[in-house]
Amino acid sequence: MNYTQTLNYLYSKLPMYQRVGAAAYKPNLDNTLALCKLVGNPEKKIKTIHIAGTNGKGSTSHMIASVLQEAGYKVGLYTSPHLKDFRERIKINGKMISQSFIVDFVKQYRAAFENIEPSFFEMTVALAFDYFEKQKVDVAIIEVGLGGRLDSTNVITPLVSVITNISYDHMNLLGNTLPKIAAEKAGIIKPNGIVVISEKQKKIKAIFEQKAKKENATLIYATDFLKVKNAKTVFEKNKCLLKYSIKKAGTNFCELPGLYQQKNISAVFTTCFLLDTFFDFNISKKQTAAGIKNVITNTGLLGRWQVLDKSPITIADTGHNEAGIKEVLKMIKLTPHNKLHFVLGVVNDKDIKSILKLLPKKAHYYFCKAKIARALNEYDLERQASVFGLNGKAFKTVKSAIKAARKYAKKRDLIFIGGSTFTVADAI
Repeated sequence: MNYTQTLNYLYSKLPMYQRVGAAAYKPNLDNTLALCKLVGNPEKKIKTIHIAGTNGKGSTSHMIASVLQEAGYKVGLYTSPHLKDFRERIKINGKMISQSFIVDFVKQYRAAFENIEPSFFEMTVALAFDYFEKQKVDVAIIEVGLGGRLDSTNVITPLVSVITNISYDHMNLLGNTLPKIAAEKAGIIKPNGIVVISEKQKKIKAIFEQKAKKENATLIYATDFLKVKNAKTVFEKNKCLLKYSIKKAGTNFCELPGLYQQKNISAVFTTCFLLDTFFDFNISKKQTAAGIKNVITNTGLLGRWQVLDKSPITIADTGHNEAGIKEVLKMIKLTPHNKLHFVLGVVNDKDIKSILKLLPKKAHYYFCKAKIARALNEYDLERQASVFGLNGKAFKTVKSAIKAARKYAKKRDLIFIGGSTFTVADAI
């Protein structure tokens, strides 16, 4: 098979969460362990950093990878889902895995796949570990796919674990309360390990502290270690950036301009300090600041308050649960504009009522459906949104919705595209 045929084989043969939802989620690590054994247990041969959380884990993963690149290391980065290209999931120093490696990997292990019957995600985890080990990375940043305790990535013993913001998401699989969700995320805390918690959330802090105590692990709250201050979104040299200051490091910038990045930045500084202090990495504060500033340049991260056009200003963001949407709305308020045009598409297995009730009634909505089976029908979305006083028109595709928004938006208006990672993927 060539590369296109290989991808089609993987998409068609292996259950994929973004396509079929909960049916692709395996409630144990058996398949992942079998796959890792099959490829020689590469996860035991590489240094790793493990990152879980509801919101912010993707940004945090990319920022830590960028910092380590600035410090001169060969850095593997495993994230999900992808927005444009499957190969975005597996990178080394910002460069995507080669098509030939994927083709050869599937060719070599195809027969075994059909015996093990892994999910798409389980296969990609094994592929990433094999690639990073064969390419001899200095360290790999591994982002959890869903949850933590039973996530396929949770077969590693990392130098440091990081847990970002916890919010309501994937409740059908992780539980319908914050403590239950937090307990699943806390599953990445390893015996005698170190865990950095991005945000001290009163309702769930005891969950992490109890798990850390049980595992004899060291727990550090990033915002206790280092606070980000005076954060604001600015335009510097025609780029939208987050300007912030921290003690003993002055004023700095981040290519991810969302104010919600403040807690993630605290976690990045804290993690890099730990790597420098306890694990023989040589990382200065200056290199940490540079990595945060150049995160998009170094890693190619997409979809975080990404400016797609400037007249009218058009912005896409992958925030898709209650906490993520709240942060998005804060950013919209801080962005100068006359009228808001909101291109909205969601998936059909989310609690969308909790999102719809937050959205501004004065905006004009363009309801749409992303190109995945899990996407909610645009007319169903329009109907449910109308209950909450959100008015607009339904469109069959994200592309046609954006085209209509651009037609009706004036020069000083704002077009926002979001509601789902896959809506943003189609937009980009």
